[in-house]
Amino acid sequence: MSGPESCENPPALSSRSGHGSVLELGGFNTYVSGPPTSKRAILFASDVYGYEAPNLRKLADKVAAAGYYVVVPDFLCGDPYTTDKPLSIWIQSHGTEKGFEDAKQVVAALKDRGISAIGAAGFCWGAKVVTELAKSDNIQAAVLLHPSFVKVDDMKEVKAPIAILAAEIDNISPPEIIKQFEEILSSKPEVDKFVKIFPSAKHGWTVRYNVEDKAAVQQAEEAHQDMLDWLTKHVKEWFK
Repeated sequence: MSGPESCENPPALSSRSGHGSVLELGGFNTYVSGPPTSKRAILFASDVYGYEAPNLRKLADKVAAAGYYVVVPDFLCGDPYTTDKPLSIWIQSHGTEKGFEDAKQVVAALKDRGISAIGAAGFCWGAKVVTELAKSDNIQAAVLLHPSFVKVDDMKEVKAPIAILAAEIDNISPPEIIKQFEEILSSKPEVDKFVKIFPSAKHGWTVRYNVEDKAAVQQAEEAHQDMLDWLTKHVKEWFK
């Protein structure tokens, strides 16, 4: 996530956005949406702009409407990236390794609530966090949307079913890298996979689109549906 495109179109953050509410989960302020009695949860790991981004919360509400308990923790701890500081400095305090450890706490908290199946979707920065979750037994399915920091070697360790939704115009995870991800996953028949590169899409298109741009909204919604279809396929309640 080194180029300026990773930070293009910053959202106007709003603590009041979304139909859900904010509560404490696993030690983090967390936006939650959907039926709290559901046994199926979806964890969203945000991009560098954090959990108050209106488009991200709108997407959480959309997934929640399908019957999931959707949680969007503030893994950035009240310090989302702002363009008045160098990204290289900001990232030192917000490494994805810490994000992974934090995410495990939230997963544990969900399981303590009696949730039996968990999927995770990560956007940009959050995609690396979700990739790490997918290497373990923490989740039943993973979705990466315009990933940052994810390396080819990461795919060798993935255990959970994984979908990768990528942009054609992306210097961070360009199509040639995404195709390498796909090749490695193809050599692992035990791991279900779905890989799609969206023509003419730019990094961040699924959550940092202009709501006034009909074509941009349509392309984002196509990715959102792909994400929901993947989660619906794999995140099923486990009865023991």
